[in-house]
Amino acid sequence: MKMKAKITASKAVAERLNQLKITINKHRELYHTKDAPEISDEAYDSLIRELEKIEFEYPELLTTDSPSQRVGGDPIKEFVKVKHTTRQWSFDDVFDLAELKKWEEKVKNFMVKGGVSDEKLEYCCELKIDGLKTILTYEDGTLKLAATRGDGEVGEDVTHNIRTIKSVPLSLKNNFQTKSLVVVGEIWISLKDLEKINKERIKTGEPVYANTRNLAAGSLRQLDPKITATRRLDSFIYDIDQMENTNSRIQTNVMKNTNLDTQSGELELLKEFGFKVNPYFEVCKSVDEVQKFYEEWTKKRHNLDYQLDGIVIKVNSRKIQGALGFTGKSPRWGVAYKFPAEQVTTILEDITFQVGRTGVITPVAVLKPVVVAGSTVSRATLHNEDEIKRLDLRIGDTVILQKAGDVIPDIVSVVQELRNPKSKSFQWPTHIPACGGDGRIERIPGEAAWKCVNTDSFEQQKRKFYYFVSKKCFEIDGLGPKIIDVLLENNLIGSFADIFRLKKGDLLSLPRFAEKSADNIVESVEKARKVTLPRFLTALSIPQVGEETAYDLARHFIGKTGNDTISALQSIEVATIEEFRSIYGVGEVVAQSLTDWFADKDNKKMVTDILKFVTIIVEESGANRLLEGKSFVFTGTLPTLDREVAQDMVRKNGGDVSSSVSKKTSYVVAGEEAGSKLDKARELGVTVLDEVGFIKLLEK
Repeated sequence: MKMKAKITASKAVAERLNQLKITINKHRELYHTKDAPEISDEAYDSLIRELEKIEFEYPELLTTDSPSQRVGGDPIKEFVKVKHTTRQWSFDDVFDLAELKKWEEKVKNFMVKGGVSDEKLEYCCELKIDGLKTILTYEDGTLKLAATRGDGEVGEDVTHNIRTIKSVPLSLKNNFQTKSLVVVGEIWISLKDLEKINKERIKTGEPVYANTRNLAAGSLRQLDPKITATRRLDSFIYDIDQMENTNSRIQTNVMKNTNLDTQSGELELLKEFGFKVNPYFEVCKSVDEVQKFYEEWTKKRHNLDYQLDGIVIKVNSRKIQGALGFTGKSPRWGVAYKFPAEQVTTILEDITFQVGRTGVITPVAVLKPVVVAGSTVSRATLHNEDEIKRLDLRIGDTVILQKAGDVIPDIVSVVQELRNPKSKSFQWPTHIPACGGDGRIERIPGEAAWKCVNTDSFEQQKRKFYYFVSKKCFEIDGLGPKIIDVLLENNLIGSFADIFRLKKGDLLSLPRFAEKSADNIVESVEKARKVTLPRFLTALSIPQVGEETAYDLARHFIGKTGNDTISALQSIEVATIEEFRSIYGVGEVVAQSLTDWFADKDNKKMVTDILKFVTIIVEESGANRLLEGKSFVFTGTLPTLDREVAQDMVRKNGGDVSSSVSKKTSYVVAGEEAGSKLDKARELGVTVLDEVGFIKLLEK
């Protein structure tokens, strides 16, 4: 039998590991010791995971001083150091169901080794609060000491500040006289208070707090407790580390009614003592139930006024916990199941360029595939040349990638410490082959964008066809990009009007086309022969004219011509730049673009050809125009309504739909994974509705 060859780490791998250690230690100190983080928790976790992966693959590189072997940070010098009576551990992390199942397998194996395999295995699931871990010590029922976790063995005395937190009892409820009680919990602050405090700091020119954990830590480490008292800190207590009882009659009765053999029973006892316990814990009998709990809170976490970064899963039985014990840095009986990260680190492998339907050039980051916010990402938009210069992006850089809700992934910054010193600044090209012709590109005057000099490349034409048949425009089901490409390559379409000339026989002549698929496309084309004026205008790919501008134009000219759509379109074709400028929502750049586009004889002919096959109908509207004068912005994914359907509901009832939030916005309708628009709405005091509230508004 051949022995498996030992894989030795290359010089490049060893150098990467060393760079990671230096970078992680720097950010660990900024985060845990100085409360001045420069990168997000998710980005930090991503660096740790890369380090752990290298150490797993090359065990000879693992050293005792590696950041992967640490817990927390060193105490700062201004506070008195406190040695914990019980070492404070940090849970290992899992990031998906497969990793969770592997953890359960280890639990079951250690149950056999520990002689407790016959015990009932169930789990106590708790929310993982993003705050500052604190250890509270009570003697004879009175608070004597409060300390931060520090490095797990030595923390900092913050008793003077903990006393200002109203949810932390100074003495135990019902006169419990425990000789000694040590409990562990999380100190946190609300999102509303974070927003309020940051607004005040902006006014006074002070740096803002990055997140609620950052603010809670900064507040708890104030030397003056009067400042801490103004911060409205709160707490959730979740563990008893040590307890020496006396024989109080009241206490004995409570102990009888509380199952101290379980983690869930311990949480109930903490309530009896008078501690604030997070109410959303749940006992799960299987990993499938744990997964259901996790998925539920992945969706619901944004409804809370405090931040979560996952759930904590603990074996509920204390007996099993005792048998499982600890590793060098974590309990075997518990694990943190992290929510999908919205920021991670990865490698920028290349920068490519995408040619849009109007010829505008968009740079695209080609990334080493990485999971962010629950999905694998290998591409990210870079917006324009100015953004690349601002970030100083270079091929080979380690970058921080962000994905908030349904927003396209974005590169936030470069981890400068991991940059190759020999890397060179990225040079913006002068030619792009996909533009056609000689491939020359030019910068659009007054904008950060570049465009193709040639306006009729095959790439641009393809994208115009994709857009024409899309849901926002003619909504022709079955004509996706792949089918459009085949139709173009086989010369079955060369103009938008050709789409409406397609016959079943044309489609059956194409490879891998069956009767049913051909019938479905012909039927979809037939349904698309009636279209509203806004959708018709949107489909033409007029530069600067998107969905919202098309609705503004249609409303103005249909109102002017008395619901005659053809007359309205004819009025648009001959309108002056001054008339376009006078329309709400149409600025100077858009007005000029419209004037230039309709002055082109080829564009006029294209419109005439389409109208040979298409009828423009009047948009249906609600009889009472109940949303007239109201402006709506949609963000996130609604539970049952498609976003385009919801937007049409607003327009049909006389309301306006916008893509950005401002003081003029009447309502923001927010679904799951809502992004920055929701934050902006809260900042401006705009009314926020969920889907139920939106439907109720329409029912009025």
